[in-house]
Amino acid sequence: MDPESRDAREARVRSLLERSRGGDQSAFRELVVLHQDQAYGLALRITRSPADAEEVAQDAFLRAWLALGRFRGESSFGTWLYRIVARRAFDRLEKLRSRRGREVGGEEAADLAEATAATAPGAAGSGADGHEAAARARQLERMVRALPAAQRAAVTLYYYEDRSVEQVAAILGMPENTVKTHLSRARAALREAWRREEP
Repeated sequence: MDPESRDAREARVRSLLERSRGGDQSAFRELVVLHQDQAYGLALRITRSPADAEEVAQDAFLRAWLALGRFRGESSFGTWLYRIVARRAFDRLEKLRSRRGREVGGEEAADLAEATAATAPGAAGSGADGHEAAARARQLERMVRALPAAQRAAVTLYYYEDRSVEQVAAILGMPENTVKTHLSRARAALREAWRREEP
C-alpha cells in the first residue's frame, strides 16, 4: 500500500472510529469490513482452525464494540483490535487444550492448508513457476503452523502483516525483546524444517 493510500485509510479509520464511539453501528460495521481479513488471519494462525478463528474474530469485534468507550487512542485502532484478537485466540487455544488435551487434528490442518494457500506469500503466479511457488508457499505455511502459538503469532504479525517489532509487542502484550526471541527461534525452527525437507 503506498503512503497516500495508507494515509487515506488511516483518516477513514479515524473518522469511522469517532462515529462508532458516538454509537453509530453502521460506522462500526465499516471498521469491521476494513479489519476482518487481518483479524481472521491472525486468529487462524494462532488457533490453526478456521471455525475457531471465525469465532475468535467475531468475539473480538463484539468485545471491541463494547469497549470502544475505553479505547484511549494510545495506539492505532488496528493495533488495539489485533491485541484483542490475539488475547481471545490464545484464550481459545488454552480452553481447547484443556478440553481436548490435544492439538488440532489432521483433517482440520488439511482444511487450514486449503484455506490459507491462496493468501500465503508467494502463492500467486501461473504456469510451472506459479505451481512451484504455490507448493513452496503451502510447505512454508505447514511449517509455520507447526510452530508454538506465540511464535506463530509473532511471525504472522511481523512477516504477513508487516508490523514492526514494537507493534507486535503491543498487540501480543509482551516485551519487545520477547518478540525478538520468538522471531529468532521461529526463524531457526523454520530454517531447520526447510533444511530437513529439501532434497
